Amino acid sequence: MIAALQWFAQQGRHVLIAGLVLGILTGLVLPDLVGGLQVIIAPVVVTLLFLAFLRLGPDGVRAGVLGWRGGVLAVLVLQLALPLVAALGFRLLEVDSVLALGVVLVLAAAPITGSPNLAILSGVSAPTALRQLVLGTLLLPATVLPVFLLVPGLGAVREVMGIVAQLLGVIVLACALGLWLRARGIVRATPGSLAAIDASATLLLGVIVIALMGAVGPALLSGGTVWAVLALVLALGFGLQLVTILLARGRLPGPQAAALGQVAGHRNSALFLGVLPPALPSDLFLFIGLYQIPMYLTPLVMGRVYGRLRLKG
Repeated sequence: MIAALQWFAQQGRHVLIAGLVLGILTGLVLPDLVGGLQVIIAPVVVTLLFLAFLRLGPDGVRAGVLGWRGGVLAVLVLQLALPLVAALGFRLLEVDSVLALGVVLVLAAAPITGSPNLAILSGVSAPTALRQLVLGTLLLPATVLPVFLLVPGLGAVREVMGIVAQLLGVIVLACALGLWLRARGIVRATPGSLAAIDASATLLLGVIVIALMGAVGPALLSGGTVWAVLALVLALGFGLQLVTILLARGRLPGPQAAALGQVAGHRNSALFLGVLPPALPSDLFLFIGLYQIPMYLTPLVMGRVYGRLRLKG
């Protein structure tokens, strides 16, 4: 049983790619099913956050914050400075669209909970990805507040504070419950329990990818601007990685620079879906769904880049 769970967890890369394909096909063949899955996106994302902290445990969280000074600086640049620049730019240009909102939400989000797993699959520094996941998630309520205050459509200051308070509550609850279960010995770091956690996370990642990709298939067939949006998210996802790698390469060992590039491009924007106003248009699902493509193709696409730049370790 343990071996079977470990095997399934190790197939994470293939599960995610299969999820991308199944999500597109499901949106074409069973659109009602996709609509049902979209309802569970927010609780599934919270569950993944809980599983990440449960997997790490107190020792893992402590290990994740080693080198925290550089990690905090990276968080402030990636999760605060970049989205503030984008939000200010859109506001000055009077751009008020779902596309602009999607870009700002991606830039303001913390790394996805699967960042360490994707780093391992890509042959780069998992500890660096782990550190940025922990710090980025813990600092998210503080970094997202000034960004949200600049985004049109999210309401007045009181409403934005309410959104941030909900987000903080979700993060604290997921973190506290996961760490408490490990600290009390209710869940131990045995091969069986870790395999079960990894397999559960892999399965839930597949489910959420299918749910987020459901709107992509019909949109791609309909043509129009969706192909331009796809080009934008590909440029945004891979561009964030490449620029971060080039800036960090001379300051960090290759595998660490590559991992920092990954977390720069792999953002958990779906976490915001559980706290944003429900009146926001469903087109936001399409943008976030399209953004899954560069994230989960990273181990395949960026592998050659890591090889050329000698970033693997």
